[in-house]
Amino acid sequence: MKLIKGSPPQKIREILVKKIGKNIVWGLEKIIARYSLVPNTPFLPANQFSWVPTLEQNWQTIRNELDVILQYTDELPRFQDISPDQGQNISQDNLWKTFFLYGYGVKMQQNCDYCPETTRIIEQIPGLKTAFFSILLPGKHIPEHRGPYKGVLRCHLALKVPQEREQCGIRVENEVRHWSEGETIIFDDSYLHEAWNKTNETRVVLFLDIVRPMRFPASILNHLLINLIRWSPFIRDAHKNQQQWDRKIAQVFKRSPSLS
Repeated sequence: MKLIKGSPPQKIREILVKKIGKNIVWGLEKIIARYSLVPNTPFLPANQFSWVPTLEQNWQTIRNELDVILQYTDELPRFQDISPDQGQNISQDNLWKTFFLYGYGVKMQQNCDYCPETTRIIEQIPGLKTAFFSILLPGKHIPEHRGPYKGVLRCHLALKVPQEREQCGIRVENEVRHWSEGETIIFDDSYLHEAWNKTNETRVVLFLDIVRPMRFPASILNHLLINLIRWSPFIRDAHKNQQQWDRKIAQVFKRSPSLS
C-alpha cells in the first residue's frame, strides 16, 4: 500500500491495523462458527463449561477481595484509560472503572498479588485470556458495540448487584439478562451488545474472556489468531497503560494494611 506523504502516524496505524486487521479477523469468523464446539447463540448455557461450578462456588471468596479493592474505586483506572482504542468509542465518562488481573494472556502480577485467592481460582479456567473487575457506577450505560473477535467467549460472574436488579442488565442481540450475585452469564460478544446500570448502586462483575472450544484444525487457527491479536499495537499499548497505572495503584494501596 502506498502511503500518502505527510500522513499522521496515528492515521496510518488506523488504516493498516484497525480497519484492514479487523476485516481480516472478522472474515475468518465463519470458520470459527463452523468448528465451534459450543453454540453460536448470543447467550450460552453455563452448564456446558466444566469450570463454572468452581467459579460460582467461590464467588464469596472473590467478593471478599473485591470489597477491599472497592475502597479505592475513585483511584482506579477507567476502561478507556487502559484501552483507549476501544474505550474512546464506548465510554467517555468516569463511570466505568477497572481492576485488571489478566489482559489478553498477560498477567498483571501486582494486581494478582493483591487478589491471591481470586487469581488462584481463575487460573484453573482452561483458555483464560482476560480477567478484571468491571465496575459500573450508578447511571452508567455502555452503548451498543461488538467485541473484536468471535474466537473468545465472555463470562460475567456477578459479585455486586444493585437491589433493583431489573434496572441493571445486558442485552446481546435481542436477548436481555440481569445479573444475580454468585451466578455466571456467558455470551458471545461478537454479537452487538450493550449494558446499563440505571440504579443508584454500583454493579461489579468478574469479567472473563475464555478461548472458545473448537474442533481441530480450526482450534489451531484460533490460537494463532489470538496470539497475533495479543501482539497487536492495541494490546501492547493497553499493557503499557496498565503498567503506568500499576505504579499509581501501588502508591494508593499503601494506605491499606490489607493490601500493602
